[in-house]
Amino acid sequence: MSGEETPAAAETTARPLLRVVNGDATPEEVAAVVAVFAALGSAAPAPAARRTPEWAAPRRALRGPHHAGAGAWRASGLPR
Repeated sequence: MSGEETPAAAETTARPLLRVVNGDATPEEVAAVVAVFAALGSAAPAPAARRTPEWAAPRRALRGPHHAGAGAWRASGLPR
């Protein structure tokens, strides 16, 4: 090993997310960096999924099949 990285190894190493180019920042530059980090960190969590209450479920409006035969008229008026 010569101490140098191969091109394949250089691609797998992680690059830094932030690189300081100049150590003397103006107040405007500091404000811009703070604004970017504040915007990235203030993402609201996703709202929880809402369930439809059982009494308002659309499937309750569907009727079952009507079966013809003796006593069918009586069964049609009974609760499901």
